[in-house]
Amino acid sequence: MVDVILGLQWGDEGKGKIVDYFASQYDIIARFQGGPNAGHTLYVEDKKIVLHQIPSGVFHQQAINLIGNGVVLDPGTLRREADTVSAFGVDLKKNLFISERTHLILPTHRALDKAAEGAKGEGKIGSTLKGIGPAYMDKTGRNGLRVGDLLHKGFIAQYIKLRLKHQKLLDNYNFNEDISAWEEEFFESIEFLKSLNIVNGEYFLNQKISEGKKVLAEGAQGSMLDIDFGTFPFVTSSNTISAGVCNGLGVAPQKIREVIGVSKAYCTRVGGGPFPTELHDEVGEKLRKVGSEFGATTGRPRRCGWMDMVALQYACMLNGVTQIVMTKADVLDAFEELQICTSYKINDKEISEIPFQMAHAPIEPQYKSFKGWNKETSSIKTHEELPVEMKDYIQFINAALGVEVKYVSNGPGRDQIIKV
Repeated sequence: MVDVILGLQWGDEGKGKIVDYFASQYDIIARFQGGPNAGHTLYVEDKKIVLHQIPSGVFHQQAINLIGNGVVLDPGTLRREADTVSAFGVDLKKNLFISERTHLILPTHRALDKAAEGAKGEGKIGSTLKGIGPAYMDKTGRNGLRVGDLLHKGFIAQYIKLRLKHQKLLDNYNFNEDISAWEEEFFESIEFLKSLNIVNGEYFLNQKISEGKKVLAEGAQGSMLDIDFGTFPFVTSSNTISAGVCNGLGVAPQKIREVIGVSKAYCTRVGGGPFPTELHDEVGEKLRKVGSEFGATTGRPRRCGWMDMVALQYACMLNGVTQIVMTKADVLDAFEELQICTSYKINDKEISEIPFQMAHAPIEPQYKSFKGWNKETSSIKTHEELPVEMKDYIQFINAALGVEVKYVSNGPGRDQIIKV
């Protein structure tokens, strides 16, 4: 049995905390896509920790954590994360496993990412410059190196061949930066990586499932950044929706049970691309300030806006969402009036579907207004204590989606979550 937790917006929905909250109920936490462009923020012993590649269940000693084949892995980032996690007494050599089919991010992937993004000028997509896109391109181009390759003597020859290919591309970009320090870190880090548990991930996971173990699949980014169904080309390079669980971990569709979608009580986006409900006024600035909306990986200020029900309905449809966790509800405590986008108007025609190319469509969001609760909610522990205005807000979302908000997160702490 596999349950899934994934984002329903443009990422940054607070999935790390939610995975951490549910992890105690599972035997295995498995990351199924993405790379170190993700930043999953946890608070452990009142200390803020941002995980980029290690699954967010790592602080639960009963759980095994698996990095699946759908992930692209940066060995240097992994080693730095491992140092952080180990400082809390976690033994990664005991509870972290890595699929041998997981693709590696090379130093030249990072250089290509930087060179390609710089060449786009005003057409930049907002890449995190972590090498994600070039690594996935090599995967689909059948050139990539995988974790399992590290265990074979021909790895260095494979590495040199791929590096030479990358150098030709970098020459075309006139990219002359010295990446020798990146390469030095890479080769030091793969020695650490080889000391961890490298497994045949799909057999490993399916064997655990056949033994009755409960698996929680953890997604990165958000549904609106999916390579196929997101706001292309301003998307990530992997399938962020629930279908990505099957090819990112090697499990069959019928093994998936619950799909837990995570959505903020409003919307944010980092980087370029369409964002219909974005607020360019003092309300948007207030959302950013109160919500501390700055990227966990890049530190970039997030673009902020009201909840987009058109996009949320789309994400729920694509993912087969069975329940929703609404995060950062307490951020809306400071607002007297709230709004939810219920439809789009494009060229005087009202629609409730995501258009093929949002970047080319002059979208006018159509809003429904709600009275804010204007009351501090971060200390509330039960559903009964929630302000009636928040209950009305949630009930509207439930009715519009046909999927219920089952949990409300009202702060960053582990205990700040309410079952509705």
